[in-house]
Order: sequence, then structure tokens, then C-alpha cells
Amino acid sequence: MIEIKNLVKRYGQINAVDDISFTVPDGEILGFLGPNGAGKSTTMNMITGYLPPTAGTVLVEGYDIMEKPKEVKRRIGYLPELPPLYGDMTVGEYLEFICELKDVDKKIRRSQLDDIMYLVKIGDMKGRLVKNLSKGYRQRVGFAEAMVGNPKIMILDEPTIGLDPKQIVEIRKLIAALGKEHTVILSTHILSEVSAVCSSVVIINKGKIAASGNVADFAGTGTGKVTSFHITIAGPKAECSNILRQVRGVKNAELLRTSGELSMFKVESRTDTDVRKEVFKALADAGYPIMEIRADSKTLEETFIEITSKDNAERGI
Repeated sequence: MIEIKNLVKRYGQINAVDDISFTVPDGEILGFLGPNGAGKSTTMNMITGYLPPTAGTVLVEGYDIMEKPKEVKRRIGYLPELPPLYGDMTVGEYLEFICELKDVDKKIRRSQLDDIMYLVKIGDMKGRLVKNLSKGYRQRVGFAEAMVGNPKIMILDEPTIGLDPKQIVEIRKLIAALGKEHTVILSTHILSEVSAVCSSVVIINKGKIAASGNVADFAGTGTGKVTSFHITIAGPKAECSNILRQVRGVKNAELLRTSGELSMFKVESRTDTDVRKEVFKALADAGYPIMEIRADSKTLEETFIEITSKDNAERGI
């Protein structure tokens, strides 16, 4: 578990990180989001012990980063945006070097490296010089480096930046696999990536937390009441429209189009009212089958823009 309590990082008069608090439970993949300059990388650098906080506390598995830095670093694997690899080493030599730095027991070193290279799919690159690898493979070597020592926590800063679509899909699969055995903090500008692999989200803006919660709820696919949906009915448009408008709680039923015997509507209900059951019953009683019903939902991108724009407006930015 990672616990961030009232964390502050100040550069002169500028608060890069301004009194933020959040928790990442064991086994969770957290999407850590924010615009450029929001304070994401600064926060992750403080969690890993690379930067000291101006104020506040970072606890990793119960250890304070300032009081027990070695214990914390032993439990963290960190992949920065640009992995600091040594180009003149082969992949195998470089990972052996990392094992030495992390003091991995020599009795398990070989088997651990074999397992890691198999997982990140770089076994056939073992004898290649790092500088001769493609960006995608260098990113995989960075992943392997972060996994050396089998840390419980993985912190990934923009792990797919600059990769092609195929490489992005492969890295996403790798992150999802890591999430089965590790706690993961993922910082990225690609919000579809968060929707694909993360279970929860923290959005930071101008150094402060603007919002946090479950990914499904942020993306409008949670279990809350549906206030707008599209419905396709096998029935005449005028009669179907009249039935929909008479359902208690329906605010508006807009005809979108017709196709043969099908009529398609957008139905809006009153705030905090989910009318789908009543709509289904009314149409069934009238003998008009529902061919499709689909709840409207915001994308994570739309929610992110809405939250950060609202946060900026409230601060007069």
C-alpha cells in the first residue's frame, strides 16, 4: 500500500505539488492523470525518493520514505519517461548490472532474469547492444529493469510515449499482467490507456487533486442512475413518441431517425431518475418490441477535460 499524506513540493514561491493526499491499496492499478506541468512527475519522484518533499509524508508498505529510504526503494520498481539505459552494454549485461545495484541474491538471479525477460519478451535481445534497440525494445528493457528484485510496487511514468500502435497494445498487456501481482501507479496522457488497464484514477491539476475515484464512474459506465439513453423500437414513430413522453420521469423523447418499421429516439429523464424499467413496461404493454437500448456515457477524455477546465475556472485561471 502507498499512502500520500499532505504532500508538498515547493520551488521558491511556486508549489509544484500543493498539499495532496491519496492512498493506493495493494493490488490496484491507479491512473495518475493531469495536464502538462500539473505535478505528476514531481509526485512520483517524491514517492520513489528521488526528490525530497518540502512537507508531508510518503508511506510505502508502512515505511516512511524520509526515515527508511532503502526499505522503500527496495519495494519500488520505477520506469521514468525516458529510461536511463547504458547503450554500450548488451541487454544481458545491463540487467546483470541492475541486479548488482539492487543486491539481488546470486542464487536466484539467473532464474529471475529469465522470468523477467520472458515476461517482457526481450529474451532474444539478450546479446544485443542497448543502443541498437528500437524505442519499443528499449522501453521493454526499462520495464525489465524496474522489475528486477521483484518489487511489490511499480511506478510507470508515460510508459508508452513515442511508441507505435502495436507496441502500445503490447505494453498495455504487460501493465495489465503486472497488475495481477503488483500495485501499479500509471501516469499517462493517453486516457484510453487508463480506461483499458486501470481500476481507479487520481486527477491532479496545478499541484492539487482535482478529482479521484473509480475508472468506471469517471467514464460514465458505473452503477449510477442513467439520465440519458438511446432506444430503438419496432413501432410507428408517432405512437412510440407519445408512449415515451407519457412515462413518468421522462423529460424529453427526441426522434433521431426511422428505418423501415424501426424508430430511434434519444430519451432524457429528470435528474436522478432512471426510467428504463418504466419505459420497457410501457412499450411492452403497447406491443412494441425494444430492439436496442444503450445508455449515453461520457468518455474518460471528456470527463478529464470537464474536471480540469472547471477546476481552472474555479481558481480564476
